[in-house]
Amino acid sequence: MQDWNEIKAWRIAIRRQLLEARAALPSTQRRVLGRRITAHLLAAFAPLPADCIGFYWPIRGEFDLRPAVRQWCAGTVQAALPVVVAKDAAMIFRPWHPGAAMSTGIWNIPIPATEETINPSVLLVPLVGFDDHGYRLGYGGGFYDRTLAGMRPVPLTIGIGLAASRVASVHPQTHDMPLTAILTEEGWARPLPADEPRLRTGR
Repeated sequence: MQDWNEIKAWRIAIRRQLLEARAALPSTQRRVLGRRITAHLLAAFAPLPADCIGFYWPIRGEFDLRPAVRQWCAGTVQAALPVVVAKDAAMIFRPWHPGAAMSTGIWNIPIPATEETINPSVLLVPLVGFDDHGYRLGYGGGFYDRTLAGMRPVPLTIGIGLAASRVASVHPQTHDMPLTAILTEEGWARPLPADEPRLRTGR
């Protein structure tokens, strides 16, 4: 598949298919899978190799990472949530902690009410779909790709999604940014690289 119009049409169709499958999961099963991903995260990062971790507020059946993030925040780690500032712009990140004052952002997603911004050194990224080369299929807005393309230094990026959302290829384009690793309820679908310096230094 080479033609961009053909790839866009395929992405729209597979995105719809994967979102429908995720939405069809019973709430009890989703909670069980959420507990598994929390356990994998806490086991993988003890201690967390970051001074600031970016995560996402769960929408549309995404895994809820807040249980893991709350545990990290009880230590020395600071957390941050992404904020969309404009349709075609990179996102910014605002600090978050349990009990933080929140407001409503685009698409009614809760965002920290503060105007302070911060750059995470580890970023947990939601997935609609993914392939074995670390490329993700999101909701189609390109926000994470634009954001990662402009971040310096680029954070360690970990995609979070259902194991069943793996596809053979998302047919990546030049604007698509691969993720460092991918974690599902079954464990690492794309392992963290053994030579990742931030895993050794804790930064």
